[in-house]
Amino acid sequence: MKILLDENLPTKLKYDFGINFEISTVKDMGWLGKKNGELLELATINNFEIFLTIDKNLIHQQSIHKFGIKFIILAAINNKHQTLQSFIDKVKVLLANAEIPKISEIIL
Repeated sequence: MKILLDENLPTKLKYDFGINFEISTVKDMGWLGKKNGELLELATINNFEIFLTIDKNLIHQQSIHKFGIKFIILAAINNKHQTLQSFIDKVKVLLANAEIPKISEIIL
């Protein structure tokens, strides 16, 4: 499964997923500073399946249904690696489902 981590997430979070996922960050892709619409278009063109973010406003700011990508929003109190690590097991459970919703919010 090909997952893109938003630039608001720490890059080392990608190592917490293990080897069963293809994880890239916005920084890895050279897309830092791109506006959300352009970023999501690039993610779709590059065959990412999941966009992982903590930006709760994203789904209200974009017409996300026009992008061929699913969104997982982490309802975290901050974007520190230590805080976000606690969400990874729940993300993995969600990703194991046969049908992942277009928008999922993970709350601890």
